[in-house]
Amino acid sequence: MKAMVLCAGLGTRLRPLTERWPKPAMPFLGQPLLRYHLAVLKAAGVTAVGINTHHLPDTMAAVARAECERAGLPLHVVHEPVIQGTGGGIRGLRDFLSGEDFLVFNGDILFPVDLKPVVAAHRESGAVATMVLLPMPEGEKYAAVEADAGGQVRRIAGYGPGGDGLTPWHFTGVHVMSPSVFDFMTAEGPEDINREVYVRVMQAGLQVRGHAVDAYWSDLGMPSR
Repeated sequence: MKAMVLCAGLGTRLRPLTERWPKPAMPFLGQPLLRYHLAVLKAAGVTAVGINTHHLPDTMAAVARAECERAGLPLHVVHEPVIQGTGGGIRGLRDFLSGEDFLVFNGDILFPVDLKPVVAAHRESGAVATMVLLPMPEGEKYAAVEADAGGQVRRIAGYGPGGDGLTPWHFTGVHVMSPSVFDFMTAEGPEDINREVYVRVMQAGLQVRGHAVDAYWSDLGMPSR
């Protein structure tokens, strides 16, 4: 199984720290944040990792090469001269990721989660994508992922077909995707995986599923965090 870590973000909320480091390369408790991501992915059975770069690309690529070598994981790097968003970033690694289900992991979170059950549930469901969810954190204003009682996502940040009896969840920034997700992406240009690509999947009558987990999660996108 392959995985992608999203590493192209500008890190505007994390300045001035990100004037020197891309977010996934940021030192955190003595080691690059990316090292934590790779440990989670390797434990899930991932055997190769891809990243996209944009902000401070040489630094990001150098840290990724060192950390993937340390973890024993082959690395594939795609540079985005123009930032492509989450959907466009994933599309840029299509050749690397196509062929089987794959994982996508946000580069700026701390999330030591067991992903094996999520991958197994995704494969059993036949969904185009599975979003890893948590109960909505108290006092936070994250955009909700709304799912029905059967776990099918019906609306994301207000986008999507909706329905009755939906429960709001918090999206962790981790997904499992089937290669068919690429059929719902535009040929070029920036786009958002959640607000655009997944909405097209839902409108086509296919499944985007949510999988709730019980694990520690933190968004490290601001200096205070």
